[in-house]
Amino acid sequence: MGAFALALSTLTWGPQAVAEPGADADLAGLSEAQLVAPEQPGTGIPGVDEIRNSRNVKHLANLPKPAPFTETSTWSDLAFQDGYAFDGNYDGFVVYDIRNPHKPKIASTVLCPGSQNDISVRGNLLFLSTDSSRSDNSCSSTPLPATNKDAWEGIKIFDISDKRNPRYVAAVETKCGSHTHTLVPDKRGKDVYVYVSSYAPNATFPDCQPPHDLISIVKVPLKNPAGAALLSETVMFPDGGNPGKPGTVPAGYVTATSGCHDITVYPSKDLAAGACMGDGVLWDISDREKPREINRVQDDKNFAFWHSATFNNAGNKVVFTDELGGGGAATCNETIGKTRGADGIYDITGRGDNRKLEFRSYYKISRTQTDTENCVAHNGSLIPVQGRDIMVQAWYQGGISIWDFTDSRNPKEIGWFERGPLPNGKGGGAWSSYYYNGYIYSSDMAKGFDVLDIRDPRVLTAKFIRVGELNVQTQGSYRELFPR
Repeated sequence: MGAFALALSTLTWGPQAVAEPGADADLAGLSEAQLVAPEQPGTGIPGVDEIRNSRNVKHLANLPKPAPFTETSTWSDLAFQDGYAFDGNYDGFVVYDIRNPHKPKIASTVLCPGSQNDISVRGNLLFLSTDSSRSDNSCSSTPLPATNKDAWEGIKIFDISDKRNPRYVAAVETKCGSHTHTLVPDKRGKDVYVYVSSYAPNATFPDCQPPHDLISIVKVPLKNPAGAALLSETVMFPDGGNPGKPGTVPAGYVTATSGCHDITVYPSKDLAAGACMGDGVLWDISDREKPREINRVQDDKNFAFWHSATFNNAGNKVVFTDELGGGGAATCNETIGKTRGADGIYDITGRGDNRKLEFRSYYKISRTQTDTENCVAHNGSLIPVQGRDIMVQAWYQGGISIWDFTDSRNPKEIGWFERGPLPNGKGGGAWSSYYYNGYIYSSDMAKGFDVLDIRDPRVLTAKFIRVGELNVQTQGSYRELFPR
């Protein structure tokens, strides 16, 4: 989840700031078609665990799931800080030492069940989302039906000042739990707000009653995290939001809005983009405690479930993702087509309260997947390329795509990586794929932690950008190294 200060902390001009010496020079003379061609062209469906990639993408490392986690521990989201990656999973989280991206190491593991364990970091604090009903807020809790009034869901907070020994310090219960969360720094640097996204109310759930047209806002004093408390339950859809449309994955459906799935904020621009089930929303967050709607859009033809959002660096575009099928369906095939289970690219036009989200185009990977492979648009981040809008994105078993949306009407892929289908029709694939300090890091639901390198002259300037902390859903801005 997002970067609090994606400003240039240091600039390193030596070899460690770029790819291996000569790597980009070797590619500089190739055409774009040659750069994105497979390294080893294959025919037919890739075999189990068979890796394929474009010429400009290299797979550097994989760390399988470590004990105490098991094959059924689903790897989820990522955050970064000072040469460490924090990888959530449904049973806890792992801290990886990535100071040498070619040889990542495990610094620590924390067993703390509570899906999805969506994760973010701020200073000495780590935040986890619990969106499964538990017997209590401890890491030794057991499952409990949501129909039980005593069931607990919400936000957990850890102290990570010692990366090898994270320490649990606080928890805050929130309505309908916390499917995802977004950190929002206050303007004084003393507190952090946690925008909690949750949904799917049910009349039989005492702590998750319909209507659920709100986000929970938790306020955390950075010097006293034990004082974290629920600040408000802010209604964001007083009109109820999109009422939805019934249907199935092949026939098409629209999920009714009952809260949000994910929120991305751009604090320096006082903006937030909400991916809220049946609605895409642009909010003013100049008052961190009272987000205010500027504009809202719906796409009942092609978007089934508004899942996540990414601003470009200029803050005048938003990429929304549609998680058609909830992440468990095979939607990257000819039956579904190119405009569903895809990204929607929107320009932000106008100024102030007159700003609008204007649709421009869809983007979807072109590599057809099998009918056993769950594949749909999922979590990605900007690659800080000077003068262009380029992002890397996870597509579950569709792999990882690097694509350029500088021209909002004509997005195009410039690199990719994928594995063959998992055996016996199992689900899995890349949950989150993010760019951090020169490399791509990916959390694979089934395979664990991957490190990749994109070696391409079109993204060379990104190699010079260095940040200390990166939570993707809290976007910061990077400055032009070479102003035009």
